[in-house]
Amino acid sequence: MSKKIKILAVDDDFINLKLLHSMLKKNDTVSEVVEAKNGLEALNMLKDTGDIDLVLLDIKMPIMDGIEFLNNLQSMETFSKTPVIVLTTDETRKTEAFDYGAFDFLVKPIREADLNGKIAKIVELV
Repeated sequence: MSKKIKILAVDDDFINLKLLHSMLKKNDTVSEVVEAKNGLEALNMLKDTGDIDLVLLDIKMPIMDGIEFLNNLQSMETFSKTPVIVLTTDETRKTEAFDYGAFDFLVKPIREADLNGKIAKIVELV
């Protein structure tokens, strides 16, 4: 049996989260999806649950944006290896995201096939 992964979806847009959730629900390799509305909430969730295999991260968010989240994540030894796929409409932040340790990058609007392809890569790693 293939490994199932738990995903943390981070986006301040309710509709984006719901859309992600419905795409991920159809993916057999995803066991659970938890959601956070900003980077700070996401960091706390990581600390509280500790069993997140992949983070899907929006860049533009209030309180703590995606880049700040990545920066914080890198400094946390326990989670610094957690793969993060950045989801954004702003391709100009791509280099910045990779500089801060993002594993991969998807441009919104997200297509299910693209998302599943990236998830498949992560499943092979975990």
